[in-house]
Amino acid sequence: MPDTKDARILRLFIGESDEHEGRPLYEAIVLKAREMGLAGATVLRGPMGFGRSSRLHTSKILRLSEDLPLIIEIVDTAEKIESFVRAAEPMLGSGLVTLEKVEVVRYGHDAGLE
Repeated sequence: MPDTKDARILRLFIGESDEHEGRPLYEAIVLKAREMGLAGATVLRGPMGFGRSSRLHTSKILRLSEDLPLIIEIVDTAEKIESFVRAAEPMLGSGLVTLEKVEVVRYGHDAGLE
């Protein structure tokens, strides 16, 4: 197995209709991660889900399909992720935030996380 690097994966669970300062929240979060020089971010759209309110969000029911669940995944070093969480805190509202230790096996052609 190639050399691995310890890192963290941050997951932010939000709704598609969530906003921050007039723009979609997922966009504001990804742009903030990019501005802070994090290794990368990905937004995943879920076809179905529910959260703290237990309200079902699904693409199968037209009236509920306007607020589908989104997960934003960001991977970087523990220090960079912790700094990002502090900076993004004012944006997050009622979203769920999780953090896990991960091992990065490969990042790009010849680079690892710095």
